[in-house]
Amino acid sequence: MTDDQSLRDAMLSVRDEISRAVVGQDAAVSGLLVALLSRGHVLLEGVPGVAKTLLVRSFSRALGLDTTRIQFTPDLMPGDVTGSLIYDARTGEFEFRPGPVFTSVLLADEINRTPPKTQSALLEAMAERQVSADGVTRPLPDPFLVAATQNPIEHEGTYVLPEAQQDRFLLKLTVGVPDRDAEVTLLRRHAGGFDPQRLDVVRPVADAAVIQAAQRAAGAVQAADDVLAYVVDLARATRQSPSVQLGVSPRATTALLAAAKSWAWLSGSPAITPDHVQTMLVPAWRHRIRLRPDAELEGVSVDSVLAAVVQQTRVPI
Repeated sequence: MTDDQSLRDAMLSVRDEISRAVVGQDAAVSGLLVALLSRGHVLLEGVPGVAKTLLVRSFSRALGLDTTRIQFTPDLMPGDVTGSLIYDARTGEFEFRPGPVFTSVLLADEINRTPPKTQSALLEAMAERQVSADGVTRPLPDPFLVAATQNPIEHEGTYVLPEAQQDRFLLKLTVGVPDRDAEVTLLRRHAGGFDPQRLDVVRPVADAAVIQAAQRAAGAVQAADDVLAYVVDLARATRQSPSVQLGVSPRATTALLAAAKSWAWLSGSPAITPDHVQTMLVPAWRHRIRLRPDAELEGVSVDSVLAAVVQQTRVPI
């Protein structure tokens, strides 16, 4: 077995461990793995009670990473996330007290229940993996991933995420209600005594060194010029769609490329293909597009626009 295959097996075994605690969310688990390998962040959207928080906790435990949870509320301040300067009466000086963002996996629970000012406190951490305070830049751990959960925006007491904040998430994953068989399995586990607050059933199957090596391997996946041109053509098609007010940016094309490379590596492919691009396009772009108001009134969805873009864009042979 090659080293590359060993790394891939370790990453794929994370799925098996998470399935011991979370049922029926395989697509979301795959998305989390892709984001981790791409050194990106994930926005998880779903109604309350579909195991978004449990999913992230199980994910970090299976990877053997430290994790911190922040419950976002309307009164949360930016310093409660990144840390703040505290006056030390013994020394007569101010010292920096690190906030919960100094961890490997940050679970930002219900991020859209706090105002945009506090949401934006994560911008520097997510984009540059550092926190600046009092003129001093402090690096965050490596690996570092923000997994933010949010309820659908029409739910009462929620705020729209700023566009700059949304753009820092590599993927937006929808976490839906599991199908009937999965829900029966879930109830059977609870009837047998499963406690979601205790994750003893999930074993660590990786560590930071394995993750960093897997990230390097995923980043080395090749991308042919015609596939790169295909990504650009898809992006340009979103900007020309009659239903779209604001199409995806060049940052979105690099995000899709990174996600496609990670998905290709997980699939055992040495190079990305149009299929890998198409698989990752919706989760990588659904939060980066703004529809025209008249299209929204007519019931057009971003996902349907992206599906049409894929269908109408010529695929390289």
